Order: sequence, then C-alpha cells, then structure tokens
Amino acid sequence: MGTLSKMDVAQMLAHCSSFQDIAMGNATSPRSWIGILIGRFVKPIIYNDKPTPKNMSTLPTLIIADKKEFEKEKEILKQKIIIFQSNGPEKCTTHPHPFFGKLTSEEWGKCVYKHLDHHLKQFNV
Repeated sequence: MGTLSKMDVAQMLAHCSSFQDIAMGNATSPRSWIGILIGRFVKPIIYNDKPTPKNMSTLPTLIIADKKEFEKEKEILKQKIIIFQSNGPEKCTTHPHPFFGKLTSEEWGKCVYKHLDHHLKQFNV
C-alpha cells in the first residue's frame, strides 16, 4: 500500500474517481493479502461515524502519478457522485472491497462518503 502525500489536488480527484468506479462496479481491484488477513477485523474501526484516520495507506492501483487537470477531474468526479447517488443502494457493487472484503450497500455508501470527505479535507478543497 502506498500514500497519497505526493499527489496534487487534481490527482486526488482522479484517485477519488477511481474509487467511485470500484464502488459502482465499473472497476475492480484485487484484495490485498493484509486485507484478506485483517480486513474484516478492522472494518468496525472504519465503518462508524468518526472521520477517517489521517495517514492511511492506499492501494497502489489507486495512486495517480500522471498529471491531471483540476477542472476536468472535478467534473468527472462530480458526475460519478451524481450517478452513484441516483443509482441507489441496489446498484452498489457486489465485488469485495479491496481491503475490507464483502460490504453491504450501506457500507459502500458510507465508505465512499468518508473516503471523499477525508481527501477533500486533506487538500482543503
């Protein structure tokens, strides 16, 4: 797992769009070995009403290294959020989360919200 500290705000928006794709079932990411071992045990620490802890690692497949354009990435992410919300819970993926494993549609929704909230606060946007 890597870190997002080297991403700029446009790359972070692209990163969040990539995560939206996983939640919507438009992309998949293989389960990490550490997630398979401990994901279900730490899931309650993340799936609650507290903010996501700072300095969490991310999956290497979701790290965006190439240059991105802020306005374009903002619009792409905005459209994915609208689609995710309008599709409703029944359209959440049934693929397991890359770290936590099987999630309910409610857990996917909370995960998407907390992930986005975490990064928007991280970059003060």
